[in-house]
Amino acid sequence: MGLDIRWPIGLMFSLIGALLVICGLVTGSDAEMYKRSLDINVNLYWGLLLLVFGLSMLTLAWRGAQKDKQTQTAGPPSKPEELASR
Repeated sequence: MGLDIRWPIGLMFSLIGALLVICGLVTGSDAEMYKRSLDINVNLYWGLLLLVFGLSMLTLAWRGAQKDKQTQTAGPPSKPEELASR
């Protein structure tokens, strides 16, 4: 079937989310940096959101690949007319 678009989307969002989470954890104690955002660690929260979205895309892509693999090994379903004529 080709490349499932959920793989690159999931990888991209997971990578960016992980980088933002790391940045948020490293700079979390710097109060001056988050003064403009009402002392909210925006990097951490958005990184977690992006990471969850990316991992859900990767999970859906993996489940889709497993489903395709099962349908390929099972073969096409036989038609009732073919079964009746045998």
